[in-house]
Amino acid sequence: MEQIQTYIPIIIDNAMVYGVNFLKALIIFLIGKFIVNLIAKGVGKGMERSGTDPMLAKFVTNIAYALMLTFVVIASISQLGVQTASLVAILGAAGLAVGLALQGSLANFAAGVMAIIFRPYNVGDVAEVAGLTGKVEEVDIFTTTLRLPDLTKIIIPNGQALDGPIINYTEAGDRRMDLSVGISYNANIQEARDVILKAIAKSDHVLESPAPSVGVTELADNSVNLTVRPWVKASDHPAATLELLEIIKVALDDANIGIPYPQRDVHIYNH
Repeated sequence: MEQIQTYIPIIIDNAMVYGVNFLKALIIFLIGKFIVNLIAKGVGKGMERSGTDPMLAKFVTNIAYALMLTFVVIASISQLGVQTASLVAILGAAGLAVGLALQGSLANFAAGVMAIIFRPYNVGDVAEVAGLTGKVEEVDIFTTTLRLPDLTKIIIPNGQALDGPIINYTEAGDRRMDLSVGISYNANIQEARDVILKAIAKSDHVLESPAPSVGVTELADNSVNLTVRPWVKASDHPAATLELLEIIKVALDDANIGIPYPQRDVHIYNH
């Protein structure tokens, strides 16, 4: 019992020392995290006010936040009496092991950096990425977020996003449509062309320049296939497709120009 009483003051002293150090470490972490959040938000807002691309601003803000928070964590741990030099060495070795285990994630990170540098698409662009077509909503460190026409949210790893062909429909501003329309072999091609051009000219989506065109692209089994090529704004393409197909069908019906069904001629011979 006397031995226990001898160690009690030592235990109390050590508990007070480590308790104070723990409290200091906690205060350093909380204050540091608060300051890091303020700095990261300030950097992001400053880049936005300077006209920096939103995609680049978010990417830089995330990187800056991660680096500054790492320093805060190391400073907090050092307050507990842990040797930071040894800790950094351990973290380096652990980082190497984790890096080998997370090669896919690191590839996505590298692809994110490449997307920022080469800019195959920007936030707000309509693009085909990894076989999916939608509006680019966000480019993060590891992923690219697309919003499909039906408002479905698709998150694509950057490694996959940059692994295949990327089609950016917004970059040029305007987009040409290729609409296929079949008419009867008995129909007058020039008349059908004039009817179609006059009909699509009434659409608010169709641009006057470049001028739309209509031409024969195939002599099919049951019809003469025409390709209608109007130009529209890239953002109007989905709505214009639905509207123009209906306009063309109605115009051809009004002009009594048939759009034939698949058919087959049967010849009967009497021997």
